[in-house]
Amino acid sequence: MHETSCRRFQGRVALITGAASGIGAATARRLAAEGAAVVAVDIADEAGQHLADAIIRAGGRAEYRHGDVGSAAMWEELAGHVARRYGRLDVLHSNAYAVVVKPAHELDETEWDGQLAVTLKASWLAVRAFAAQLSDSEGALVLTSSVHALVGLPGHPAYAAAKGALCALGRQLAVEYGPRVRVNTVLPGPILTPAWDRVDEAGRADSVAGTVAKRLGTPEEVAAAVAFLASSDASYITGASLVVDGGWSIVKDSA
Repeated sequence: MHETSCRRFQGRVALITGAASGIGAATARRLAAEGAAVVAVDIADEAGQHLADAIIRAGGRAEYRHGDVGSAAMWEELAGHVARRYGRLDVLHSNAYAVVVKPAHELDETEWDGQLAVTLKASWLAVRAFAAQLSDSEGALVLTSSVHALVGLPGHPAYAAAKGALCALGRQLAVEYGPRVRVNTVLPGPILTPAWDRVDEAGRADSVAGTVAKRLGTPEEVAAAVAFLASSDASYITGASLVVDGGWSIVKDSA
């Protein structure tokens, strides 16, 4: 677990999707280290259970739940489970995504719909299922978008559409459910998650060169931003989109 003396989430319950690896796992560890009971949701059962077990061994509270975030029935079942077991939900980090790297004319309808279901629709389903619990606890919702919402990259039409829509959805939800629920969005850039396993050293070097920070970010750095936005330290921040990309989206190498 992340080492911190801060206990901003003591007595709170946090639910994180896409929690088995990468940013989701880092956020689960961070919130647990700060005192939250974590419900980690994913479809990667072995990795998800390993995460929950590791948090428990480190002295935290966690459980793993298998769940297809694009399924309305799953969200309704999960809301009932959280209500029965914990009696509240304070933080919801909607972080799951799906990506198929192809240009728009090569995507079939199933590939398009699948990416939007996991990356965008899931956040709406999450809110529909947990709006009442988040309102009761005066909680926080944090959506994971991407710098793909700001900059076009070849081969990511559905992914970019979904990530861009998440920024707009975050603002809308902040209006709909404020002042009792705060809603914010993080936009990670080149973060060294398992998704980078398919990128060779030359590709990584290009991404590093394209940042102001001159390095790739870590999942823990995004988790720190999520934890901030979900905490009382951000009590007057809602409807915001926070870019966490080491300056990648502000750099150009041409006039």
